[in-house]
Amino acid sequence: MNPRTASAAAFAEAKRIIPGGVNSPVRAFRGVGGEPFFVNRAEGAHIWDIDGNELIDYVGTWGPAILGHAPEVVVTAIRETAARGVSFGIPNPLEIEMARLITQWIPSIQKVRMVNSGTEATMSALRLARGFTGRNKVVKFEGCYHGHVDSLLVRAGSGALTHGEPDSAGIPRAFSDLTLSLPFNDTQILRDVFAREGGEIAAVILEPIPANAGLYFPQPGFLEELRRLCTEHGALLIFDEVMTGFRVARGGAQELYGITPDLTALGKIIGGGLPVGAFGGRADIMDRLSPDGPVYQAGTLSGNPLAMAAGLAQLKELERVNGWKRLEELGATLETAMSDLLRQQNRGMAFQRVGSMFCLFFTGGPVLNLADAQRSDREAFGRYFHGCLERGVYLAPSQFETGFLSLAHSEADLEKTARAIAESVNASWR
Repeated sequence: MNPRTASAAAFAEAKRIIPGGVNSPVRAFRGVGGEPFFVNRAEGAHIWDIDGNELIDYVGTWGPAILGHAPEVVVTAIRETAARGVSFGIPNPLEIEMARLITQWIPSIQKVRMVNSGTEATMSALRLARGFTGRNKVVKFEGCYHGHVDSLLVRAGSGALTHGEPDSAGIPRAFSDLTLSLPFNDTQILRDVFAREGGEIAAVILEPIPANAGLYFPQPGFLEELRRLCTEHGALLIFDEVMTGFRVARGGAQELYGITPDLTALGKIIGGGLPVGAFGGRADIMDRLSPDGPVYQAGTLSGNPLAMAAGLAQLKELERVNGWKRLEELGATLETAMSDLLRQQNRGMAFQRVGSMFCLFFTGGPVLNLADAQRSDREAFGRYFHGCLERGVYLAPSQFETGFLSLAHSEADLEKTARAIAESVNASWR
């Protein structure tokens, strides 16, 4: 590896004019120590930093790059669309095409509205749920991250968790007082809360597969009971599928588990790498949105033609090549390699995967919720992260993030990755 002198200089300059030197906190490497590198270009499953180092990338711009970086179909769609105009602020046919595709692939979504980020999608879905039900309280789960929405930064995941400040400053206590944060996978506590406050709960929002505190999964019966309780008490069930939508399956996590939410938040993959978000669900709920209903929501760049074109190109290519089958094959190959590694280790580690999403926890035993994830040895993870980085493999710079495979990853990439991980794991324990 070349010394990262250019990245060090760039970071020093960035800190002078950008808070913390980054435009999103987890990029600052605070969870693993050291300083971030700066990227010059990305292609396929590889990225190159400004010092000329080549890395196999498992961050994939935090999920959207499911085809890999700069896929030809997406780049061509952006180029051809940009030649006709980059933004209109007026309805365009691509918005209809994207809405049609989403409603066809995710049956629970009868109507959908485009926005510009996952945060905007979850924020709007919550406002709509409150407007529809006439209630104020919201249930969320510890470790589930739904963007930097004020009322949801309570025991959150992702960057908030990494930096040890899940309850952000600047949020009035009254906002968080309306949010009930529960442990994931604890059905009894969920029943108790609904028995006590069910008539005041507007919605329950969750990542059906939590992927912002590492990666863990709903236990059998948990989602089914959640659906039953929401229906019984007249609360709306909101699935945050910003990460899992169109990644773990064509119809997202709700297809995998056979659960029908009332509202769904989407993002990442549906923009092909451009800023995007969407929320949708039952028609009677969505019809409460302005201009037809009293719940206001708007956005100057919503349905931006570049994002719509890029997302449509990516989704159509995924379906054309049956990308989910190939991603499962790649994930299984990586999991086999990791299982072999863990059998050789006499230390506490847990590897978790669904499809093309994965996480290595530096803790033994099952990881079923945030408390389990937080038992991880973060110092060991930091050494492991830097060991992989120096061996040409870039993973998310936090124990509490998820890795992503893409269709651009090759068998050779996975072989090199397995070697790098094995060597880095061996060197990480002290």
